[in-house]
Amino acid sequence: MDTENTEPTVAFTDEETGEVVIKELAKEYLSKGAWQTMMFLYQERNTKTGEFGEPKVSIRRYQKKDGAFKQRSKFNISNKEQAEAIIANLNKWYDLK
Repeated sequence: MDTENTEPTVAFTDEETGEVVIKELAKEYLSKGAWQTMMFLYQERNTKTGEFGEPKVSIRRYQKKDGAFKQRSKFNISNKEQAEAIIANLNKWYDLK
């Protein structure tokens, strides 16, 4: 979301139907400042069933310019297996265990 004084979110509601398409479950700040990095936990509504799917993660970078946040990049973790692979590599590379 790129409006002044509005915190970024992944939540999205269809303006025509009023239906929630993406539901934000959680938000964490990884860094703050003129450039901030945020991690979101969210669910997307399945257009066929109307049910929300498994939780996903999105890591996004925003630049604050002229009082508004502009999304500059994003990476989505689409399933548990991908998250586990990322965690395993971070643990190995940074000797986190």
